Amino acid sequence: MQQRQAETERGRRSRPQPPEWVVELGIGTGRPPLQVHAGGCYMAGKRCRPVGRDEARRLIADGLRTCTHCRPDAQLDIIDLSDGSTHAPILTPPEGHGR
Repeated sequence: MQQRQAETERGRRSRPQPPEWVVELGIGTGRPPLQVHAGGCYMAGKRCRPVGRDEARRLIADGLRTCTHCRPDAQLDIIDLSDGSTHAPILTPPEGHGR
């Protein structure tokens, strides 16, 4: 019994850590990148490759989608890379309708 527990613990310690960031890849020729995830994200598909912090930030900056569950953009301190279209517009009153 003790030997089994020791083997289980040894296996746990020797298991490699998940990568910090992964890119989910598409199907087909070239397997294009689809989405950036945090390394332990449960929503990442089976076709992933590990990437470093700098590459993850670059991919996001280049417009690659980010997972809405693990939010790698927030974890990487990328505040907002949109063109502003996601923010509420500033409304101005029509001509002649002032204060």
